[in-house]
Amino acid sequence: MLIGISKLISPELLKIVMEMGHSDEIVIADGNFPAASHAQRLVRADGHNIPELLDAILQLFPLDQYVERPAALMAVVPGDSVETPIWAEYSAIVEARCGLKEPFEEVERFAFYERAKKAYAIIATGESALYANVILKKGVIK
Repeated sequence: MLIGISKLISPELLKIVMEMGHSDEIVIADGNFPAASHAQRLVRADGHNIPELLDAILQLFPLDQYVERPAALMAVVPGDSVETPIWAEYSAIVEARCGLKEPFEEVERFAFYERAKKAYAIIATGESALYANVILKKGVIK
């Protein structure tokens, strides 16, 4: 354990976020996401929920300030009546940690999958909320 590093951040995840450079992306995936088949680098975070992990990760690096939307959500498939209250939690966390009020773009499901395949890493969580997947674009450490 380290001082100031959340216990949710495993040594493997800490190594990965240290390796990431400016504009590299990391996916925090819910329990339904096909993480193992899409990941270049897979980090298991089973049993953890995304809001707590998102907060812990955003204590380690800023989001990219050089793009309009440095984070992405998987858009709800048209016709699907699923509610996404977890998105409000994400917005509150990002605003508190990064000061951004509208950081998210919504990405169509299959486009999200393709973008996830190109991400530096995917974190597979135990999050049970639907459409809870989020992509973060790492910013510059000053």
